Amino acid sequence: MLIGIISDSHDHIGHIAKAAALFKEHACDLVVHAGDICSPPALRKLEGLPLAGVLGNNDGEKLGLYKTFEKFGAQFTGDFLELDIDGKKGAVYHGTATAVTATLIESGRYGYVITGHTHDPVDDTVGQTRVLNPGTAHGFGKTATVMIYNSSTDKAELFEL
Repeated sequence: MLIGIISDSHDHIGHIAKAAALFKEHACDLVVHAGDICSPPALRKLEGLPLAGVLGNNDGEKLGLYKTFEKFGAQFTGDFLELDIDGKKGAVYHGTATAVTATLIESGRYGYVITGHTHDPVDDTVGQTRVLNPGTAHGFGKTATVMIYNSSTDKAELFEL
């Protein structure tokens, strides 16, 4: 299973469009947005992709985001989302509260924890839990990045936008 992971896009439409093209080019089975989308129009570039996502601490138009995810037929539950990734339970949480992130990782309950918030890419394994953070799709003056994780090969690749 190929999972495209994006976070902290902060309404950067150009980078979101590049990420969407990359995810389409690689035929991702699922695209996860780990929060800080910011406004519903930013999601339009991800329309047509198999999408799931959560809210981040900068997502102001929450009702609009809920409606847009619903319109796309995408999975969206607010601050936290559980996914099945090849028979393993995955958790998606933006990462706003570091104690919550640490608890998800250290609980042993999840095979995957997908997060964002820090704007720094992470590909790590803690115990039996794979921790994936694609960095920031916006860039904020540094390199804008997204990630594609291949659950069959257990490899994560970081892409610059």
